[in-house]
Amino acid sequence: MLSLVNVNTYYGPSHVLQDVSLSVEKGEIVCLLGANAAGKTTTMKTIFGLVRPRSGSVVFEDRPIERRLPGDIVGGGLALVPEGRRIFPRMTVLENLELGAYTRNNRAEFKEDLDHVCQIFPRVRERLKQVAGTMSGGEQQMLAMARALMSRPRMMCMDEPSMGLSPILVETVFSTIQRIRKEGVTIFLVEQNASMALALADRGYVLQTGKIVLSDTASNLLTNDLVRQAYLGGA
Repeated sequence: MLSLVNVNTYYGPSHVLQDVSLSVEKGEIVCLLGANAAGKTTTMKTIFGLVRPRSGSVVFEDRPIERRLPGDIVGGGLALVPEGRRIFPRMTVLENLELGAYTRNNRAEFKEDLDHVCQIFPRVRERLKQVAGTMSGGEQQMLAMARALMSRPRMMCMDEPSMGLSPILVETVFSTIQRIRKEGVTIFLVEQNASMALALADRGYVLQTGKIVLSDTASNLLTNDLVRQAYLGGA
């Protein structure tokens, strides 16, 4: 469904992604693991056209998208839950959700999708008229996920959805991700919380200093010595 093939992305002279290749099949949850500054967020930015690779290709549903504009990419069926949530804090929860559906103009479908995301995220329904910036961190993460779903994506990319959340809220976020997958949305997940991500995912990749150094099933990565030592605290 999504593939990166020999992607090289730079910030000026800094070579951040180095021949990165990965793939996500329809219906999967695939995670990308890595430490801070490994290039995980740059991978997301490259997928969504926020930075353009100097070489290599990004293909979504058999169409190259590495030269397309971010709005066109979202309109084509990909949605992003960005690192740090990036909600619009001075707007209401409902206005944030309306912006999530900006690529669509069918009002009846909007109301249907609004009801749907409110079923998935009951706290969002309770706070539709509330200014989004006054919500707790966990509530803002739920809003960011709900906003992404408002575009009716076929695939959702999530950048560090557990960042800054309590363990209980992390469990809630990951159980919600599983529910979204069961409803037919493919998931590409960037995470530092390796144990939770691998427990949820089908497959995973490990990114170190801009290079993919491991790829395997999630169950195999959980028992891999390098992954255990670097990300799981194992001996």
